[in-house]
Amino acid sequence: MQIEILGAESLGVRGLCCVVRLKGRKVVIDPGVALGFRRYGLLPHPVQVAASERTRKLITRTLEDANDIVISHYHGDHIPLVDANPYQLSVKQVVKLCQHPRFWTKGTKDISYNQAHRAKALANSLGRILPVAEGTSDGLLTFSPPIPHGEPGGRNSNVMMTRIEEDGEVFVHTSDIQMLNDTAIRQILAWQPN
Repeated sequence: MQIEILGAESLGVRGLCCVVRLKGRKVVIDPGVALGFRRYGLLPHPVQVAASERTRKLITRTLEDANDIVISHYHGDHIPLVDANPYQLSVKQVVKLCQHPRFWTKGTKDISYNQAHRAKALANSLGRILPVAEGTSDGLLTFSPPIPHGEPGGRNSNVMMTRIEEDGEVFVHTSDIQMLNDTAIRQILAWQPN
């Protein structure tokens, strides 16, 4: 198993997009980039813009031969967006690359109107149904039930965590849980990542 971080919460990128290469399988998790067009009334710094562009190109190249795409939730830094600003990953940039991979996605129950709208817009743009993966497994990939995005009961809805196991190695992608709730921590410990 090889794990590569394509974009992480840092200058120019929000989110945590990564690719996990397995024997004969390539899994891309949270293929999104979001950099606020105006944050606190300020435009992004040129260093942020360059980092964002570099990450978008990496994600696009990585999607070219992906077998699986995982969407942990529908915030703009985790998915390609239909209404992307110049600093985000647009669905238009990747629509052709997303026709063949299998999707594993967070359900739209108990999420904000904006997230549900993004999920529907993404599915419509791709011309396919985004199947709910929460609580399912296909052997190598296992997905958590809905886990709070930060503190339980917060306004940010839920996310879906991903566990990938191959040859005794276990990788867990926890996407924005912020280690603020016992349910998520118990699940991570039960999955025994190494």
